[in-house]
Amino acid sequence: MNFNEVKELISMVDSSGFKNFELTLDNCNVKMNKTGASFAAPSNEVSPAAVQTAQVSQAAPAAVQAQTDNEVKPAPAVDKAGNIVKAPLVGTFYESAGPGKPVYAPVGAKVKKGDVLCIIEAMKIMNEVVSEFDGEVKEVLVDNEQLVEYGQPLFVVG
Repeated sequence: MNFNEVKELISMVDSSGFKNFELTLDNCNVKMNKTGASFAAPSNEVSPAAVQTAQVSQAAPAAVQAQTDNEVKPAPAVDKAGNIVKAPLVGTFYESAGPGKPVYAPVGAKVKKGDVLCIIEAMKIMNEVVSEFDGEVKEVLVDNEQLVEYGQPLFVVG
């Protein structure tokens, strides 16, 4: 995991509703805490002093600490008639495969179970979000390129 990937991960977790986050990949362990309490850190790491902190430790004695002043905004409550398709992960919402490409599921589109509705990018991996329902896209609840959190409503399909 390189420094830019760590920065992107910090940004995604910071914009989510998570209070604690931990990820272990190979010899890299990432722990984040936005509650003010800190994780137990080995003596070769910097102890967090801010309310919103991120700690990263690898097998080599290296640490990264980041602070942000951004306030986490909870997803708006959705009270819509129809089936709600929710975000399966934290990331950036894309309504099409790329600039100038057709939108996967615009309002009014007929979709079947398994049809691709959008893409959510997380750590430079494009994840297709598919419909769990047959019907018509009644509403798209997020904007293109908006950061979304796990479980956030994305579409109303009826």
